[in-house]
Amino acid sequence: MDEIKPLMTGDRCEIEIDFVEGYRSQLPQVVEEIIQSIQEERSISHFNSALIPSKESVIEILEDLRDLLFPGYYRKQEIHTYSLGYQIGSGVNRVFEKLASQIARSIRHECRRLNSLCTRCLDRGQGEALAFLKKIPQLRKFLAGDVQAAYDGDPAAKTLDEIIFSYPCILAITVYRIAHELHVQGVPLLPRIMTEYAHSITGIDIHPGAVIGKDFFIDHGTGVVIGETTQIGDRVKVYQGVTLGALSFPKDSQGNIIRGRKRHPTLEDDVTIYSNATILGPVVIGARSVIGGNTWITRDVPPDTIVTIEQPGLSYRNGNEDK
Repeated sequence: MDEIKPLMTGDRCEIEIDFVEGYRSQLPQVVEEIIQSIQEERSISHFNSALIPSKESVIEILEDLRDLLFPGYYRKQEIHTYSLGYQIGSGVNRVFEKLASQIARSIRHECRRLNSLCTRCLDRGQGEALAFLKKIPQLRKFLAGDVQAAYDGDPAAKTLDEIIFSYPCILAITVYRIAHELHVQGVPLLPRIMTEYAHSITGIDIHPGAVIGKDFFIDHGTGVVIGETTQIGDRVKVYQGVTLGALSFPKDSQGNIIRGRKRHPTLEDDVTIYSNATILGPVVIGARSVIGGNTWITRDVPPDTIVTIEQPGLSYRNGNEDK
Protein backbone atom coordinates (compact mmCIF):
# COMPACT_ATOMS: atom_id res chain seq x y z
CA MET A 1 0.00 0.00 0.00
CA ASP A 2 1.35 3.37 -0.97
CA GLU A 3 2.40 5.59 1.85
CA ILE A 4 0.31 8.75 2.24
CA LYS A 5 2.62 11.68 2.62
CA PRO A 6 1.46 14.68 4.63
CA LEU A 7 1.10 17.92 2.71
CA MET A 8 3.70 20.54 3.29
CA THR A 9 2.47 23.73 4.91
CA GLY A 10 2.78 25.69 1.68
CA ASP A 11 0.88 23.03 -0.31
CA ARG A 12 -1.95 22.99 2.25
CA CYS A 13 -2.31 26.77 2.02
CA GLU A 14 -2.48 26.65 -1.77
CA ILE A 15 -5.20 23.97 -1.70
CA GLU A 16 -7.23 25.95 0.88
CA ILE A 17 -6.97 29.09 -1.25
CA ASP A 18 -8.20 27.14 -4.27
CA PHE A 19 -11.24 25.94 -2.30
CA VAL A 20 -12.03 29.47 -1.06
CA GLU A 21 -11.73 30.94 -4.55
CA GLY A 22 -13.98 28.18 -5.86
CA TYR A 23 -16.72 29.17 -3.43
CA ARG A 24 -16.16 32.88 -4.00
CA SER A 25 -16.53 32.49 -7.75
CA GLN A 26 -20.16 31.45 -7.18
CA LEU A 27 -21.07 34.66 -5.35
CA PRO A 28 -21.88 36.75 -8.48
CA GLN A 29 -24.58 34.22 -9.36
CA VAL A 30 -25.97 34.48 -5.83
CA VAL A 31 -26.04 38.28 -6.16
CA GLU A 32 -27.92 38.06 -9.46
CA GLU A 33 -30.51 35.72 -7.97
CA ILE A 34 -31.06 38.02 -4.97
CA ILE A 35 -31.49 41.04 -7.27
CA GLN A 36 -34.01 39.12 -9.34
CA SER A 37 -35.91 38.20 -6.18
CA ILE A 38 -35.96 41.86 -5.11
CA GLN A 39 -37.37 42.86 -8.48
CA GLU A 40 -40.06 40.17 -8.34
CA GLU A 41 -41.06 40.41 -4.64
CA ARG A 42 -41.51 44.16 -4.38
CA SER A 43 -43.93 43.91 -1.45
CA ILE A 44 -40.99 43.25 0.90
CA SER A 45 -38.46 45.44 -0.90
CA HIS A 46 -37.96 49.17 -0.37
CA PHE A 47 -36.01 51.01 -3.06
CA ASN A 48 -36.52 53.94 -5.45
CA SER A 49 -38.46 55.51 -2.59
CA ALA A 50 -38.11 57.97 0.26
CA LEU A 51 -35.88 57.20 3.22
CA ILE A 52 -37.93 55.37 5.85
CA PRO A 53 -37.80 56.03 9.60
CA SER A 54 -34.95 54.47 11.55
CA LYS A 55 -36.08 52.00 14.20
CA GLU A 56 -32.89 52.64 16.17
CA SER A 57 -33.59 56.38 16.20
CA VAL A 58 -37.19 55.80 17.28
CA ILE A 59 -35.96 53.74 20.24
CA GLU A 60 -33.51 56.54 21.13
CA ILE A 61 -36.42 59.00 21.06
CA LEU A 62 -38.39 56.80 23.47
CA GLU A 63 -35.42 56.68 25.85
CA ASP A 64 -35.05 60.47 25.71
CA LEU A 65 -38.77 60.92 26.27
CA ARG A 66 -38.67 58.70 29.35
CA ASP A 67 -36.10 61.13 30.79
CA LEU A 68 -38.60 63.97 30.32
CA LEU A 69 -41.58 61.99 31.61
CA PHE A 70 -39.75 60.48 34.61
CA PRO A 71 -36.89 62.94 35.28
CA GLY A 72 -34.16 61.60 37.53
CA TYR A 73 -35.01 57.91 37.09
CA TYR A 74 -33.15 56.88 33.96
CA ARG A 75 -30.26 59.32 33.59
CA LYS A 76 -26.78 58.37 34.76
CA GLN A 77 -26.23 61.75 36.41
CA GLU A 78 -28.22 63.28 39.24
CA ILE A 79 -30.77 66.03 38.62
CA HIS A 80 -30.97 69.02 40.96
CA THR A 81 -33.30 71.97 41.11
CA TYR A 82 -30.57 74.39 40.08
CA SER A 83 -29.75 72.37 36.94
CA LEU A 84 -33.32 71.36 36.04
CA GLY A 85 -33.74 74.09 33.45
CA TYR A 86 -30.56 73.17 31.62
CA GLN A 87 -31.14 69.41 31.67
CA ILE A 88 -34.80 69.54 30.66
CA GLY A 89 -33.99 72.18 28.05
CA SER A 90 -31.28 70.07 26.46
CA GLY A 91 -33.57 67.03 26.56
CA VAL A 92 -36.42 68.87 24.84
CA ASN A 93 -34.11 70.17 22.11
CA ARG A 94 -32.64 66.70 21.59
CA VAL A 95 -36.07 65.09 21.27
CA PHE A 96 -37.32 67.87 18.99
CA GLU A 97 -34.50 67.40 16.49
CA LYS A 98 -34.74 63.60 16.41
CA LEU A 99 -38.53 63.41 16.44
CA ALA A 100 -38.97 66.07 13.75
CA SER A 101 -36.57 64.19 11.49
CA GLN A 102 -38.27 60.83 11.96
CA ILE A 103 -41.75 62.30 11.54
CA ALA A 104 -40.64 63.98 8.31
CA ARG A 105 -39.30 60.65 7.05
CA SER A 106 -42.54 58.88 7.89
CA ILE A 107 -44.65 61.56 6.18
CA ARG A 108 -42.45 61.56 3.09
CA HIS A 109 -42.67 57.77 2.90
CA GLU A 110 -46.47 57.92 3.19
CA CYS A 111 -46.68 60.54 0.44
CA ARG A 112 -44.62 58.35 -1.89
CA ARG A 113 -46.72 55.32 -1.00
CA LEU A 114 -49.92 57.17 -1.88
CA ASN A 115 -48.33 58.75 -4.98
CA SER A 116 -49.02 62.24 -3.68
CA LEU A 117 -46.76 65.27 -3.89
CA CYS A 118 -44.80 65.95 -0.69
CA THR A 119 -43.74 69.60 -0.55
CA ARG A 120 -43.66 70.43 3.18
CA CYS A 121 -42.56 67.22 4.88
CA LEU A 122 -39.76 68.83 6.88
CA ASP A 123 -41.96 71.73 7.93
CA ARG A 124 -44.78 69.40 9.00
CA GLY A 125 -42.29 67.17 10.83
CA GLN A 126 -41.18 70.08 12.98
CA GLY A 127 -44.75 71.23 13.53
CA GLU A 128 -45.92 67.79 14.66
CA ALA A 129 -42.87 67.36 16.90
CA LEU A 130 -43.58 70.68 18.61
CA ALA A 131 -47.28 69.84 19.00
CA PHE A 132 -46.34 66.56 20.67
CA LEU A 133 -43.81 68.14 23.05
CA LYS A 134 -46.49 70.55 24.26
CA LYS A 135 -48.41 67.49 25.50
CA ILE A 136 -45.62 66.34 27.85
CA PRO A 137 -47.13 67.97 31.02
CA GLN A 138 -50.51 66.28 30.40
CA LEU A 139 -48.81 62.95 29.64
CA ARG A 140 -46.95 63.19 32.96
CA LYS A 141 -50.28 63.59 34.80
CA PHE A 142 -51.67 60.49 33.11
CA LEU A 143 -48.56 58.47 33.88
CA ALA A 144 -48.50 59.60 37.51
CA GLY A 145 -52.03 58.22 37.80
CA ASP A 146 -51.00 54.95 36.14
CA VAL A 147 -48.10 54.53 38.57
CA GLN A 148 -50.35 55.27 41.56
CA ALA A 149 -52.93 52.78 40.23
CA ALA A 150 -50.22 50.12 40.10
CA TYR A 151 -49.23 50.87 43.68
CA ASP A 152 -52.83 50.86 44.91
CA GLY A 153 -53.65 47.70 43.00
CA ASP A 154 -50.64 45.58 43.92
CA PRO A 155 -50.00 44.80 47.61
CA ALA A 156 -46.57 43.43 46.66
CA ALA A 157 -45.40 46.90 45.58
CA LYS A 158 -43.25 48.59 48.19
CA THR A 159 -42.72 52.03 46.63
CA LEU A 160 -43.60 54.09 43.58
CA ASP A 161 -39.92 54.03 42.63
CA GLU A 162 -40.00 50.23 42.46
CA ILE A 163 -42.95 50.40 40.07
CA ILE A 164 -41.36 53.00 37.79
CA PHE A 165 -38.05 51.16 37.65
CA SER A 166 -39.22 47.58 37.27
CA TYR A 167 -42.86 47.07 36.29
CA PRO A 168 -43.23 46.10 32.61
CA CYS A 169 -46.73 47.56 32.51
CA ILE A 170 -45.35 51.05 33.16
CA LEU A 171 -42.96 50.75 30.21
CA ALA A 172 -45.74 49.43 27.96
CA ILE A 173 -48.25 52.07 29.06
CA THR A 174 -45.67 54.86 28.77
CA VAL A 175 -44.80 53.90 25.21
CA TYR A 176 -48.49 53.47 24.39
CA ARG A 177 -49.37 56.96 25.68
CA ILE A 178 -46.55 58.49 23.62
CA ALA A 179 -47.52 56.53 20.50
CA HIS A 180 -51.23 57.26 20.95
CA GLU A 181 -50.67 61.03 20.89
CA LEU A 182 -48.65 60.72 17.68
CA HIS A 183 -51.38 58.48 16.26
CA VAL A 184 -54.01 61.12 17.10
CA GLN A 185 -51.86 63.70 15.28
CA GLY A 186 -51.93 61.51 12.18
CA VAL A 187 -48.23 60.65 12.17
CA PRO A 188 -47.76 57.45 10.13
CA LEU A 189 -45.47 54.48 10.93
CA LEU A 190 -43.84 55.81 14.11
CA PRO A 191 -46.66 54.91 16.55
CA ARG A 192 -46.67 51.25 15.48
CA ILE A 193 -42.86 51.05 15.57
CA MET A 194 -43.00 52.34 19.14
CA THR A 195 -45.71 50.05 20.50
CA GLU A 196 -44.32 46.95 18.79
CA TYR A 197 -40.94 47.74 20.34
CA ALA A 198 -42.60 47.81 23.79
CA HIS A 199 -44.48 44.61 22.86
CA SER A 200 -41.22 42.84 22.04
CA ILE A 201 -39.75 43.77 25.44
CA THR A 202 -42.73 43.39 27.79
CA GLY A 203 -45.06 40.93 26.05
CA ILE A 204 -47.83 43.56 26.32
CA ASP A 205 -49.39 44.43 22.95
CA ILE A 206 -51.29 47.73 22.96
CA HIS A 207 -52.28 49.23 19.62
CA PRO A 208 -51.64 53.00 19.53
CA GLY A 209 -55.17 53.55 18.23
CA ALA A 210 -56.76 52.22 21.43
CA VAL A 211 -58.26 54.84 23.76
CA ILE A 212 -57.34 54.31 27.43
CA GLY A 213 -58.52 56.47 30.31
CA LYS A 214 -56.86 57.50 33.56
CA ASP A 215 -55.33 55.30 36.28
CA PHE A 216 -54.84 52.21 34.11
CA PHE A 217 -53.08 49.16 35.57
CA ILE A 218 -51.97 45.90 33.96
CA ASP A 219 -50.94 43.44 36.69
CA HIS A 220 -48.06 41.15 35.66
CA GLY A 221 -48.84 41.94 32.03
CA THR A 222 -47.40 39.13 29.94
CA GLY A 223 -49.63 38.14 27.04
CA VAL A 224 -52.06 41.08 27.22
CA VAL A 225 -53.49 42.15 23.84
CA ILE A 226 -55.45 45.39 23.39
CA GLY A 227 -56.77 45.95 19.87
CA GLU A 228 -56.92 49.09 17.77
CA THR A 229 -60.53 50.18 18.40
CA THR A 230 -60.62 49.22 22.08
CA GLN A 231 -61.98 51.88 24.42
CA ILE A 232 -61.09 51.69 28.13
CA GLY A 233 -62.51 53.96 30.81
CA ASP A 234 -60.92 55.22 34.02
CA ARG A 235 -59.54 53.06 36.84
CA VAL A 236 -59.61 49.81 34.86
CA LYS A 237 -57.45 46.90 36.00
CA VAL A 238 -56.37 44.07 33.68
CA TYR A 239 -54.42 40.93 34.53
CA GLN A 240 -51.99 38.86 32.48
CA GLY A 241 -53.14 36.97 29.39
CA VAL A 242 -56.22 39.13 28.77
CA THR A 243 -57.27 39.59 25.14
CA LEU A 244 -59.43 42.51 24.02
CA GLY A 245 -59.74 41.45 20.42
CA ALA A 246 -61.95 41.31 17.34
CA LEU A 247 -64.49 38.56 16.83
CA SER A 248 -64.49 38.70 13.03
CA PHE A 249 -63.26 40.86 10.16
CA PRO A 250 -65.97 42.15 7.76
CA LYS A 251 -64.93 42.04 4.10
CA ASP A 252 -66.04 43.90 0.99
CA SER A 253 -67.31 42.36 -2.25
CA GLN A 254 -63.73 41.72 -3.40
CA GLY A 255 -62.89 39.83 -0.21
CA ASN A 256 -60.71 42.59 1.26
CA ILE A 257 -60.91 43.40 4.96
CA ILE A 258 -62.94 46.55 5.66
CA ARG A 259 -60.77 48.72 7.87
CA GLY A 260 -61.64 51.51 10.27
CA ARG A 261 -64.75 49.99 11.85
CA LYS A 262 -65.28 49.51 15.58
CA ARG A 263 -64.43 45.85 16.17
CA HIS A 264 -62.94 45.68 19.69
CA PRO A 265 -64.51 45.88 23.18
CA THR A 266 -65.38 48.89 25.28
CA LEU A 267 -64.61 48.68 29.01
CA GLU A 268 -66.41 51.26 31.12
CA ASP A 269 -65.03 52.79 34.34
CA ASP A 270 -63.81 50.64 37.25
CA VAL A 271 -63.89 47.32 35.36
CA THR A 272 -61.59 44.47 36.42
CA ILE A 273 -60.59 41.72 33.98
CA TYR A 274 -58.86 38.68 35.50
CA SER A 275 -56.18 36.53 33.88
CA ASN A 276 -56.66 34.83 30.52
CA ALA A 277 -60.12 36.25 29.94
CA THR A 278 -60.96 36.77 26.27
CA ILE A 279 -63.37 39.52 25.25
CA LEU A 280 -64.09 39.70 21.53
CA GLY A 281 -65.99 42.08 19.29
CA PRO A 282 -67.51 45.54 19.84
CA VAL A 283 -69.17 44.50 23.09
CA VAL A 284 -69.59 46.76 26.13
CA ILE A 285 -68.47 45.69 29.60
CA GLY A 286 -70.53 47.82 31.98
CA ALA A 287 -69.03 49.95 34.73
CA ARG A 288 -67.78 48.26 37.89
CA SER A 289 -68.16 44.77 36.39
CA VAL A 290 -65.72 41.96 37.19
CA ILE A 291 -64.80 39.42 34.49
CA GLY A 292 -63.36 36.22 35.94
CA GLY A 293 -60.33 34.35 34.68
CA ASN A 294 -60.48 32.10 31.58
CA THR A 295 -63.89 33.42 30.54
CA TRP A 296 -64.93 33.91 26.90
CA ILE A 297 -67.12 37.00 26.36
CA THR A 298 -68.80 37.86 23.03
CA ARG A 299 -71.87 39.81 24.22
CA ASP A 300 -72.52 42.89 26.35
CA VAL A 301 -72.18 42.69 30.12
CA PRO A 302 -74.42 45.02 32.19
CA PRO A 303 -72.89 47.30 34.84
CA ASP A 304 -72.14 45.85 38.30
CA THR A 305 -72.02 42.27 36.96
CA ILE A 306 -69.67 39.47 37.99
CA VAL A 307 -68.97 36.94 35.24
CA THR A 308 -67.28 33.65 36.19
CA ILE A 309 -66.99 30.10 34.93
CA GLU A 310 -68.76 27.51 37.04
CA GLN A 311 -66.40 25.82 39.49
CA PRO A 312 -64.99 22.73 37.74
CA GLY A 313 -65.28 19.40 39.49
CA LEU A 314 -61.99 18.22 41.01
CA SER A 315 -61.07 14.64 41.92
CA TYR A 316 -58.69 13.92 44.82
CA ARG A 317 -57.13 10.49 45.26
CA ASN A 318 -54.56 9.17 47.72
CA GLY A 319 -51.39 8.25 45.82
CA ASN A 320 -50.88 5.16 48.01
CA GLU A 321 -54.12 3.51 46.88
CA ASP A 322 -52.45 1.97 43.83
CA LYS A 323 -49.61 0.43 45.82
